[in-house]
Amino acid sequence: MFVCSCFGITEQQVREHADAGACTPRQIASACKAGTDCGSCVRRIQGILGRGACPRRERADDGLPALAAEPQPQSAGRVVEAA
Repeated sequence: MFVCSCFGITEQQVREHADAGACTPRQIASACKAGTDCGSCVRRIQGILGRGACPRRERADDGLPALAAEPQPQSAGRVVEAA
């Protein structure tokens, strides 16, 4: 079935590009131009990628402990001074 009728890209071709490492609609577009003309197929491409077409990229087990998440910056809020 065609996903992108502008460039004649099929669902199978999108899956093949995902298997080769294209894991976002932008990367799919770079690989085969799907989604770069009228854009009506971008949501369908997102749906295909969201259904496991792109293999998960697991971290290589190198024996090192996982890094802790860096603290997120505090949101700029109102500063109240003590009297």
